[in-house]
Amino acid sequence: HVQLVESGGGSVQAGGSLRLSCAASGVTWSAYCMAWFRQSPGKERERVAAIDADGATSYVDSVKGRFTIPEDSSKSTVYLQMHNLQSADTGIYFCAAHLSSWCPLTASAYTYWGQGTQVTVSS
Repeated sequence: HVQLVESGGGSVQAGGSLRLSCAASGVTWSAYCMAWFRQSPGKERERVAAIDADGATSYVDSVKGRFTIPEDSSKSTVYLQMHNLQSADTGIYFCAAHLSSWCPLTASAYTYWGQGTQVTVSS
């Protein structure tokens, strides 16, 4: 029943902003963790941000103060709002869902995935 579709990626200069969207279908919001992962060249897939079933958010240290993960339940959409982007933020960003009241750190725990959207940051 669950399907996730990302959008909003693109190219931006360092210091700029982007907002990624994850449109979800088949998701009971109160029962799922929603998360954003980033896949950068030569690096392990990393959880960047997450919002649990209670609305609590968490972020990897490297993006704290720059990224937020707002959601719009009326549109069944989760966002990744990114400010002050740096070249190290370049990668493919994936939306993921996990049927749990909490958000695991590891990608292997997530059952549902979007197709990914590319973010490229130029210096």
